[in-house]
Amino acid sequence: MSEERLAEFMARIERGEKIEATDWMPDDYRLAAIRFIQMHALSEVMGAFPEKEWVPKAPTLARKMSLMAKVQDEVGHGQLLLRVAEDLARPLGKGREELIQELLEGKSKFHNVFHMPAPTWADCGVIGWLVDGAAVISQAALLQSSYGPYARILQRVCAEEGFHIQHGESICLALAEGTPSQRKMLQDALNRWWEALLLFFGPPETDGQNAQVLLKYRFRTKTNEQLRQKYLTKYVPRIWSLGLTLPDPELRYDEKQGRWIYTAPDWSKLKAIARNEGPLSQYRLALRRNSYETTRWVREALTGKAVVA
Repeated sequence: MSEERLAEFMARIERGEKIEATDWMPDDYRLAAIRFIQMHALSEVMGAFPEKEWVPKAPTLARKMSLMAKVQDEVGHGQLLLRVAEDLARPLGKGREELIQELLEGKSKFHNVFHMPAPTWADCGVIGWLVDGAAVISQAALLQSSYGPYARILQRVCAEEGFHIQHGESICLALAEGTPSQRKMLQDALNRWWEALLLFFGPPETDGQNAQVLLKYRFRTKTNEQLRQKYLTKYVPRIWSLGLTLPDPELRYDEKQGRWIYTAPDWSKLKAIARNEGPLSQYRLALRRNSYETTRWVREALTGKAVVA
């Protein structure tokens, strides 16, 4: 890699130009971008599982239909993002099949929140309102990403995620205004998810090699802690306005520092989840492997790879 070529690449980024799939790019940019977009894509696919489990058990037909539509959207997002990732990965000999296979083999990651159980209907509300809310905070910050195909596809993803947030908020509002047992169910779900929501954005340090590369090339423009602070500013007041509490006695906004003070979550849990050692990591991966194998014949038929005995 010549110094002149790298300098021109950085100059393009400084000018606000978008990098396209067919453009020259440094190897570390390509590898970091593939890893980031692959995780996003696989998280969308795996994110369908916690809520899919509740489609047959939704309390009304209207809720069932809206939840099914949301699940379909999430899988669709995964497909779109895998297309973006495979365009970057093709020069390295990887296509969508290989990117998915890395998930099935436990070699790639998906977001921590989708390793968690969703034991009650209130969990569906929290996922839609607060988990998808965290996702939109992260994704909206990437609309200015230096990688053009990703920034453009995120316009659609963010727009549809906005409807998902409304869907989840509607469930939470109904439960908050419901019977004492419904309100307790919502509070219990919130208590269950709070640490996972803080973990969602990652540790405040950005000294990891991949994070540094993404920030250096302006693929990302915000740090983990900046995103978490924005999330707290937007959602904590809304949660409190419903008369709900959060399981952190230290949580408060410090006017002098201009930031939220909170009890740090157990970061070791994030590391365990990255190793697929979360509460439902292996269960959800087994579901995905089973789904992948039972539909293999469809893929082979569509691609002409089917073998006729």
